[in-house]
Amino acid sequence: MRATQAGHPADPSAPPAHLPVLFAQVIDGLRVVPDGRYLDGTFGRGGHARGVLERLGPGGRLLLMDKDPEAIAEAERSFGGDARVSIRRGSFAALASWEQARDLDGLLFDLGVSSPQLDVAERGFSFGKDGPLDMRMDPDSGESAAQWLARADEAEIAGVLWTYGEEKQSRRIARAIVAQRAKQPIERTAQLADLIGSVVPRGKDKSNPATRSFQAIRIHINRELADLEAGLDAALAALKPGGRLAVISFHSLEDRIVKQFIARHAKAPPANRRLPAVQAFVPTLAAIGGAIRAEDDELAANPRARSAVLRVAEKLDAQGRAAA
Repeated sequence: MRATQAGHPADPSAPPAHLPVLFAQVIDGLRVVPDGRYLDGTFGRGGHARGVLERLGPGGRLLLMDKDPEAIAEAERSFGGDARVSIRRGSFAALASWEQARDLDGLLFDLGVSSPQLDVAERGFSFGKDGPLDMRMDPDSGESAAQWLARADEAEIAGVLWTYGEEKQSRRIARAIVAQRAKQPIERTAQLADLIGSVVPRGKDKSNPATRSFQAIRIHINRELADLEAGLDAALAALKPGGRLAVISFHSLEDRIVKQFIARHAKAPPANRRLPAVQAFVPTLAAIGGAIRAEDDELAANPRARSAVLRVAEKLDAQGRAAA
């Protein structure tokens, strides 16, 4: 879950009400230069974007993407009048189709659900706030969580809860969902949370029993992991040599994909003496440090940053060398 700034400042150049997660580390990792071209593929409420724009000169460019219409409306309000900024609604998985997204100096993905999405009950992301069971980051596309739960069979539901939520009680929860929907449609977040709580005991860490299931359903409904894989490939193609990729993830499934993507493009695969020799491996990325996490002062101010992991990589030239 990504944390973004709250409120709508009247002056777009004014600092956000609170800094987004790992703000300083992201800005340092992107290595922003005044005349560079940058893309924020998950605008949210613009905290990271504002930091990049403050460091750009008149010749710089900032491209903003988000599939959430409310985020795009905020981008238009805050940055629509700035000639350096271009805004496009859509998933970063489709950034290859944006003609302007070429030869980028830096690109950011801040994964997961944003604080505004989580905090608005009507979006249906939170088990702590009763609202329609929607969970779509793009409410104009695809089926809602309620629609999926109404049609999916027990095995499919259990598989999603286990694969994306690592929920040990996935089969038990799926069985309860199928039994309940035969009596009454499950259309509210409180309905689903209460149902899960009735069949799964609260753990030793006192977390809500619905936590893992809500995460899993959200990831499935929004195709988050598939979009991440497509977005990473598109990002590598969009960066110019020397350009930086920065990705913030919030759980192990996302971070594993990012870590493996960087490693796959930075390190030669292990040699197999039983197979014929292949063309020499030429790296296309170099990892910039390892996993970066929030420090104590940020955690004290923003507990939502506790699970955030930032990874940064730099695109190499055609010979696998760092750009001059």
